[in-house]
Amino acid sequence: MDRRHPDAWSAIVELLVAHGVDTCFGLPGDDLELLRALDAAGLDLVPCRDQRNAMYMATGYALQSGRLAVCALGKGPAVTHAATGLLEARESGAPVLVLAAGTPERRRGSGGFQELDQVAVTAPLVRWAHRVGHPDRVVPATVTALTRAVGPPAGPVYLEVPDDVRTAEVLVPGARPSLPEPLFDAEPLPRTTPGPALAALRASRRPVLLVGGGMRHRNGGGAVERLADRLGAALFTTASGRGAVDEHHPLFCGVAGLYAGRPARELWASCDLVVSLAGRLEETVVEGGEPWPPVPVVQVNLDPAGLSAEFPGPRVLGDARHAVLGWTRALEQDGGAGRAEAVGLWADDIAAARKALELDAAAELARAATLPGIRVAELLAVLDATADGPRVLVQENGLQDMWSYGFPFRVGGGSVVPSEQTPLGFGAAAAIGVKRAAPDHEVTAFVGDGAFLAARADIAATARSHGGVLYVVLCNGGYGWLDAQRARLGLDAEHHAFTRPGSPPPAVDGPDVHCRVLRDKAALTAELRTARRFCARGGTAVLLVPVSPDDVLPAVRDAGAVPQ
Repeated sequence: MDRRHPDAWSAIVELLVAHGVDTCFGLPGDDLELLRALDAAGLDLVPCRDQRNAMYMATGYALQSGRLAVCALGKGPAVTHAATGLLEARESGAPVLVLAAGTPERRRGSGGFQELDQVAVTAPLVRWAHRVGHPDRVVPATVTALTRAVGPPAGPVYLEVPDDVRTAEVLVPGARPSLPEPLFDAEPLPRTTPGPALAALRASRRPVLLVGGGMRHRNGGGAVERLADRLGAALFTTASGRGAVDEHHPLFCGVAGLYAGRPARELWASCDLVVSLAGRLEETVVEGGEPWPPVPVVQVNLDPAGLSAEFPGPRVLGDARHAVLGWTRALEQDGGAGRAEAVGLWADDIAAARKALELDAAAELARAATLPGIRVAELLAVLDATADGPRVLVQENGLQDMWSYGFPFRVGGGSVVPSEQTPLGFGAAAAIGVKRAAPDHEVTAFVGDGAFLAARADIAATARSHGGVLYVVLCNGGYGWLDAQRARLGLDAEHHAFTRPGSPPPAVDGPDVHCRVLRDKAALTAELRTARRFCARGGTAVLLVPVSPDDVLPAVRDAGAVPQ
């Protein structure tokens, strides 16, 4: 049966509803017909003040939920302002559909208002970029965009609806087109055929499993932990892979590379095989900490671009979950012949490394207790102790924020982090999208004051739209990482003032916001419990914590990334 829509936005929103979308983030352009279409369909728009933050929120929503997120933009500078968020969504593999306005065809080339070749701007940053040229193409183009966004591989797509197309009637003849059936998730799984990758696993006696961000939402039933148990493998993640595996598992040793404690680095250096699951072997893993061991690397990735050519070893193009399940089945059929003694020795080494990491953390907390002011290790410990139920920590990647990457200073719960691009303010804004995706979780944004200020306007504007985010803001007066590098080069601190220690930044205020400055160790637990109770009632809590510039994760100091 044919259906008629009064405009393009109505047709697009109908498709979004049909495919399970319930929330949109953004700052639409001058036309507000999109809002009218969203209201009519019962979809929410989380209103933003900054297009970049809108993209961060959508990315946070997609990463936490594993579902499609939608971001609405205007045109011209609205699109260029969102470009950083598009880059982050691409690098994080987040399924985000960007809906943008555009100059009508009849005005192109005439200096039309906010005219820009937006497809050319966005194409390098997305999986697919397209400008709809005719009302008849609205529905097919939207279905293509949805298909490309959810993948595999997943990632952001850009769909531009010019003003002349936006206002035209859209006729949808016959049945609505559907999205492809995801046969790659069908059961039973195909058997894993013998090959170099499986042979490398069988031969290994000191393996490491390195879990990347692509395993997020792909580790149902603890498939990775089951493979680790069968191999007797040490279990590491990349920064983006946090939350994909059980961090209380006895084989888990934390984040690899730059963020790993010395016992974990020494363990890593003595392995005989690295198995990289749905990760990109980013620089902080490969070049951070101890040198990469000269061993074979088995890589598995659904995205060909995620398979590095820099390492010797088998490369597998496919779904890492399917590879994990197939390898586990094959190893279980092998039995334990020839492996038990060697695997037992490696298990002893893993246990010793974990024990040493725990002792180092205890010593650091004991040292922190003797120092004035609140230290970041103490703050993380109390955050864990006061958590109640499922929780997610949304992080930045600044000098002090990186404490939360350290193991076992912060263990368990979900985690959403920026990709290797690490755009300033990602975590502060993404936490809003994460909370929308997981309203039953305690969501804590663990961010620096520079990042907080970058997202401050949207934290205030969206407080009633999300409710319940706890902001823990580490205040070092600006950009601590850059200031550490300034000190490394001996540059004058007054002339190059990347930080200005002193009063914490101005906070958001209003009836939906609870804001406190924390300076007293003794009151830390009580203040956090009060803030969590406020968030549980739907409010936004902001805790500003002055921190010392020398309060740096020991692993980062050991790696020589900051001055001693």
